[in-house]
Amino acid sequence: MSGATLAQKIIARAAGREAAVPGEVVTADVDLAMIHDSGGPRRVEPILRQLGVGLWDTSKVVLISDHFVPGDTDEGARILRMTRDWALERGVEFHDGEGICHVVLPERGHLKPGMLVVGGDSHSPTGGAFGAYMFGVGATEMAGVLATGEIWLKVPETIMIEWRGLLGPGVLAKDIMLALCGRLGMDGGGYQAVEYVGEAITALSMQERMTLSNMAAELGAQAGLIAPDTKTYAFLRAAGAHMTEETSLRTDPGAALGAHHVFDASALAPQVAAPHSPANAMAVCEAPRTSLDLAYIGACTGAKYTT
Repeated sequence: MSGATLAQKIIARAAGREAAVPGEVVTADVDLAMIHDSGGPRRVEPILRQLGVGLWDTSKVVLISDHFVPGDTDEGARILRMTRDWALERGVEFHDGEGICHVVLPERGHLKPGMLVVGGDSHSPTGGAFGAYMFGVGATEMAGVLATGEIWLKVPETIMIEWRGLLGPGVLAKDIMLALCGRLGMDGGGYQAVEYVGEAITALSMQERMTLSNMAAELGAQAGLIAPDTKTYAFLRAAGAHMTEETSLRTDPGAALGAHHVFDASALAPQVAAPHSPANAMAVCEAPRTSLDLAYIGACTGAKYTT
């Protein structure tokens, strides 16, 4: 091989192999499993009971309640009570109502570069902002992970998305993602690994990088990776994670790519998407004027702030 991508390196390590070739199927050890109140205990516990098994390693499972918080309906209250009882019964780390699961996970120091992580939510690729290979799985697959600590996956190709130059005033990571959805389409990621690179990406805060990785799901990618740098390690150390910096956690020059898209960050204008798809993206100046009755800023793409 002329070199390996970041995705290949992480998957090879998790599978205990020297190399992981795109297209081959491997069985990999999971470093961390994240579940939440919606698709977690109420979905996986019946499967675990049917199998007659417990958790493979309680120290590698994190439970977060966010979907039904604050439990303002009968169903929501019942699900939250079940979630809290399960956390006590199973002895897993539980973050109750602290925020969106994808944000809480790194802010509480659970993620580290090079980890293979699965999450019970479609926007789990958010973890890729920290150099972890993280992707979403359904309840049946998650139950298998919780029981065995392993998962099989097809080694992906890497789609490199490079943004050269710097973003202009008022242009953010969400604008990058809306532009990508508009240009590449909702299946542009082909359920492969997207990796964001370039001067504009390096300049982003970790909160902004999380938006890029989070919305890799909207591109149809399995994972949305950004190679760790000093900014990554500083954020995670401040969150309480203990680790050594690894300079090898990046795509090698000459590594084979599935595709390589190059964009000019300085030419990107603020974006807006028309109903009912992020692919209906356009520059704000090109959008028809309409009045707003309500704005929601708490979704997992943007439920964070930076100073």
